[in-house]
Amino acid sequence: MKHHKEATVIGTPYGKGGEIMGRNHEVTERHPLLGPGGELIEPGWSRSLLQEYNKEMIKAPKWRIKEWDYYLVLSDSFAGAFTISDDGYIGLQSVSLLVFGDNPWEHTETVLNAFPMGGLNLPRSSNEGITKYNDKRLQMTFEVLENARHITCYFDNFYKNKPFYCDITLKQPEMDSMVIATPWDKKHAFYYNEKKNSMRASGYMEFDGKRYEFNPATDFGTLDWGRGVWTYDNTWHWGSGNTDIDGNSFGFNIGYGFGNTSAATENVLFYNGKVHKLDDIEFHIPENSYMEPWTFTSSDNRFNMDFIPVIDRCACLDYKVIVSDQHQVFGRMSGEAVLDDGTVITVKDMMCFAEKVHNKY
Repeated sequence: MKHHKEATVIGTPYGKGGEIMGRNHEVTERHPLLGPGGELIEPGWSRSLLQEYNKEMIKAPKWRIKEWDYYLVLSDSFAGAFTISDDGYIGLQSVSLLVFGDNPWEHTETVLNAFPMGGLNLPRSSNEGITKYNDKRLQMTFEVLENARHITCYFDNFYKNKPFYCDITLKQPEMDSMVIATPWDKKHAFYYNEKKNSMRASGYMEFDGKRYEFNPATDFGTLDWGRGVWTYDNTWHWGSGNTDIDGNSFGFNIGYGFGNTSAATENVLFYNGKVHKLDDIEFHIPENSYMEPWTFTSSDNRFNMDFIPVIDRCACLDYKVIVSDQHQVFGRMSGEAVLDDGTVITVKDMMCFAEKVHNKY
């Protein structure tokens, strides 16, 4: 069954007043991310990677440095997720295939590496370079091209002794992203993160004799690029999605719980490549089950959504020192979002995800 997406534009005025002084501080000047003492110079958010990440400025030990590139490529019917990470004392390389529809299913396959300690040489900027991982079983590459990104992957024995392939291109015209520099209340700990939404996707994934083709008119990719030094025990909420509304790209990034966000939140809307900043968002997750309906509300009344789960990509690892309890729930969102100029965007049955993750590592 095809789920129709609907959009309504209402020209009612909407003021941006009520913002707390210092809250949602926007960084507008280019400068180094870290000062001589290894602390963030300017916590806040920006529309691009204005603050320059330099790993040599970090004062924490190498085994505490975490670097990752994550791509989610999502259609109305299926999705692929791809991670290359170097987290100091552990590396985590992961591929997920998700299929929605009448009988939703997913499989995630992960390769763990002991003590990569920066040896994967991930680029210090998302704007250039090649992120890659190769072993006998998994070959995966993320390449930055001119106005595009290219994802290729071959994963031998991905599931039931069958391989997974993909060759995906994400178009990246001139566009804003959501960038946030967040401290913790602990010396030398910080989180530098970019979310780049609404990149139109083409290409394919193949598994078990089936070919999953992306259509750039309706399908999108999202980049989650992160560098930093975390504290040991963290719980975060994150949600993201994209859709096409009469030829216009619309997306969102929402989240909280990670670090000290008193300077800024990561809550934004994306519309035709421009960012519209939101204030605080709250995830209302049912206590009984992640598969019951959720709701989302915002303190500025600019993001109010209902969410009907389709599948919970859950994973729980407990190695005593390393613990991870993840619930990335894919489903359909309906409701209203308000742009900076007061335009109200109404979406119906927009495929997206929202997650709650607790990690100790």
